[in-house]
Amino acid sequence: MKMKTTFLVFTMAFAACGSLYSQFSKASEDLPNILWLTSEDNSPFLGCYGDEFATTPNLDKLASEGFLYTHAYANAPVCAPARNTIITGVYATSGGNQHMRSHYRMSDRIRLYPKYLRELGYYCTNNIKTDYNIDLNQYGGAWDQSSDSAHYKSRKEGQPFFAIFNTTISHESSVHKWTPTEELRHDPEAVPIPPYHPRTAEMKHDWAQYYDKVEDMDSWIGEKLRELDEAGLSENTIVFYYGDHGGVMARSKRYVYESGTHVPFIVRVPEKYKHWFPNEEKGTKVDRMISFVDLAPTLLSIVGIPVPEYLQGNAFLGSQKTPDPEYAYMFRGRMDERYDMSRALRDQQFRYIRNYMPHRIYGQHLSYLWRAPSIGSWEQACLAGECNAVQSVFWHSKPSEELYDTENDPWEVKNLADDPQYADVLARMRKANHDWVMDIMDTGFIPEPDWQERVGEMPMYDYMRENDVDMMEIVEAAELASLGKEESLPAFIRYLENDDPAVRYWGATGLLILGKKASSAIQALKEAVNDPSSSVAIVAAEALYKLGEKELAEQVLLENLKNDNFTSNFALNSIDILNINSLKAQTEIQKYLGEAKHDYSKRAATALAQKWDSKSK
Repeated sequence: MKMKTTFLVFTMAFAACGSLYSQFSKASEDLPNILWLTSEDNSPFLGCYGDEFATTPNLDKLASEGFLYTHAYANAPVCAPARNTIITGVYATSGGNQHMRSHYRMSDRIRLYPKYLRELGYYCTNNIKTDYNIDLNQYGGAWDQSSDSAHYKSRKEGQPFFAIFNTTISHESSVHKWTPTEELRHDPEAVPIPPYHPRTAEMKHDWAQYYDKVEDMDSWIGEKLRELDEAGLSENTIVFYYGDHGGVMARSKRYVYESGTHVPFIVRVPEKYKHWFPNEEKGTKVDRMISFVDLAPTLLSIVGIPVPEYLQGNAFLGSQKTPDPEYAYMFRGRMDERYDMSRALRDQQFRYIRNYMPHRIYGQHLSYLWRAPSIGSWEQACLAGECNAVQSVFWHSKPSEELYDTENDPWEVKNLADDPQYADVLARMRKANHDWVMDIMDTGFIPEPDWQERVGEMPMYDYMRENDVDMMEIVEAAELASLGKEESLPAFIRYLENDDPAVRYWGATGLLILGKKASSAIQALKEAVNDPSSSVAIVAAEALYKLGEKELAEQVLLENLKNDNFTSNFALNSIDILNINSLKAQTEIQKYLGEAKHDYSKRAATALAQKWDSKSK
């Protein structure tokens, strides 16, 4: 990776790119058409990936005619930040667009890749999903057509096209509606289930129903490929197929495991462009590490546009193809109404995960996730003592670090982080994660509720590069805090006095993670609840509540509901986790629900009210 830190670099990159278009432009008949077929929420549950339970003849055929990538990854395990990374060519954590459905402004230094293609003469269509996780006003000018009728057939005669067709057939919502067992094509009793899932009736049913949806998705792929053939365009069209992230059962989508980030990825390159084949023979596998951040530079490499310096990925096809990278990088930020923060990387054998909020359980309640019958049955089975140790992990807090030999433990259930035999691997990947977050200037280390007050309307990407942000100090505080070591307690107290609110936030977080071991910090925490940063105040209040200072902590948390934004959402997370259910809390939250407009805060408050209601019955 290359460091991109100054405005001069960006200015020169754009100027160079613009001035060189004429040199790299080709006659339209020499430019390949490019067709992207994307499906939602599916891991490589395909026959061509070795899944014998799957029914996917069309994708199996496509793989036999093209190249199957064995190590392809979504950089985020959920749609909006994954799609933001695709369309910008910049990690969403670098751009400040990693939190689910947040719509912050994108930097003017970053361009949506279709604009490059359109300037070269491509007819660019998107059918139909956008979900780019940026200010909606910044979508303009990206596409010639973006709608449910957008199609390459609408282009001018002889004009090259870039077209996306996206299907929601395999989306998470496909298992929200129960299909009678006798109508399922895949047998629930025979369906393979990961070892971390109990074989409840609901779990078996949802998995079998999902395999039906993958089969339906495969049929849709077949229709799109036949349409291309019938139009006589296959011999001049490079076809990409990929899933937009892993899925769909709990512990896949939204989680930075293999199950949430590993995606099917197939590329079919016509014989006319044989010089771009990744292997000599069609129908073969490609082991190169690729991820979504690589798609924008790869497109530009294929069509001959110089890849700008600000792009953070690596071209894996075309004239500007780079050497194989060692790692693919992934991230997890706020998922809907729940806050969490993890970073991950994968090499050819291992996956490393750094959990910066290990005090939060994996299975935080999300209203949308809980619409699937399977996860509720899993939770109830665990509460009833019917889950084994592997199946119970999801319902507990996390270790600060996870390390898996994914090639030999594909479901990633044996954490090797504490195994001395893997100490060298752990150290190497820990350093690689640190270097990556520093290199891209990861915005996630500044808590979201503070963004508006700290940054205003300025894009986070610009703020990180134009202001005196001490990333090293902030990241070191986060890394120390997340390890949760008692000997770090004096450092956490010192952090509470730092000039940077992000460092103070990580100091409070370190004390929260220590729990009862932080009792000597009670006075420092009492002062911290008055911090001008709402994030610091909320975390300090949660830590105080656990240390017995419940009245003060509850008062601070309820006061932060007056901000109907991500501050109230953040406070509601703490109120729920602490199980605060006093009459005052119930009254204040009911009042908040009557006035709130912030969607995710309303979801969190509604879940609290429903929980109290169910307990009172």
